[in-house]
Amino acid sequence: MTIDELRGRVEEFLAAHDPATTERLAFLHARYDAGLAWVHYPVGHGGFGAEQSLQPEVDRLFEEAGAPDNDPQANGIGLGMAAPTILAFGTEEQKRRYLRPLWTGEEIWCQLFSEPGAGSDLAALATRAVRDGDGWLVNGQKVWTSGAHLARFAILVARTDPDVPKHRGMTYFLCDMTDPGVDVRPLRQITGEAEFNEVFLTDVRIPDGMRLGAEGEGWAVANATLNHERVAIGGKAAPREGGMIGVVARTWRERPELRTPDLHDRLLRLWVESEVARLAGARLRQKLAQGQAGPEGSAMKLTFARLSQRLSGLELELLGEEGLRYSDWTMIRPDRVDFTGRDAGYRYLRAKGNSIEGGTSEILRNIVAERVLGLPGEQRSDKDVPWKEIPR
Repeated sequence: MTIDELRGRVEEFLAAHDPATTERLAFLHARYDAGLAWVHYPVGHGGFGAEQSLQPEVDRLFEEAGAPDNDPQANGIGLGMAAPTILAFGTEEQKRRYLRPLWTGEEIWCQLFSEPGAGSDLAALATRAVRDGDGWLVNGQKVWTSGAHLARFAILVARTDPDVPKHRGMTYFLCDMTDPGVDVRPLRQITGEAEFNEVFLTDVRIPDGMRLGAEGEGWAVANATLNHERVAIGGKAAPREGGMIGVVARTWRERPELRTPDLHDRLLRLWVESEVARLAGARLRQKLAQGQAGPEGSAMKLTFARLSQRLSGLELELLGEEGLRYSDWTMIRPDRVDFTGRDAGYRYLRAKGNSIEGGTSEILRNIVAERVLGLPGEQRSDKDVPWKEIPR
């Protein structure tokens, strides 16, 4: 499909669905059904099998027409992680049931992966799923779950076979967060708010029809999710000076009295690194458009965390004592994370979590070393040991 043909499709759609007079949800439903939600997804699932590179142009045309969007910041885990995993591993019935309300934002998603004893080493997870007739009974605890207090559904990995090595005994499920036995509790962060949660699962019954992928293949499915997660965090499309570098550069331009030669040199270096990361992210998204989400996303997320922390620290130094102000320490449970729309104190504190969430920087360095650079793997003494025999 050419760019002109694409513009014709959007023009035709807008002529039939005036954004000024069409109710928001009806407009989003119609856009999904017309294949203009995810243009690279298959026909019937929000797209028409086009190149993913066409998506920015579609979004631009709708924005210029004043059309409502699907508020992507409010459902980042659903759009960036759950949707591509369901598309890759789900049945046709699962795709029909979950993808449309996910894209429109009617159903928010969260991720039930990390546990108190299985954060960096996801394969060590202990949450158990035991067969119960035509379903599963799930018991365990998950932690650091962003948006669990808002989510209708979750992507969940649980151990279904403790008698095999840890990477082989896991199964991937879709979990209804409104089911009996799901208990969500807030985790207050250094910023004062509680966007994260811990989730307790007590005899939660999940139908086998909500299993994603084959029994025992949860590690492979989870890895696909994590590859998308790291791209979603570190490889988002951004204009030049988008994100934190734009915030700091704007402060530099507006406040000349704060400048010093040392800060100027550091800002220029970080500006160049940010631009390199932005362009590398564009190349990575081209691979994604061809269905090649791989370990390179770990490098992007690693770079994002490092730059975010260094830039937020530079901003505090640039502002001096003004940077020590913190506007509000009220314990709130936000519906989204806004890295750039808050004050400098918030940005500095919140950036500390960037090197933990979505895979710690230490683990990501191992992934880049082994799977991108081809260096020898780290020694793992428990690799071939049944999970139940691993000391905990």
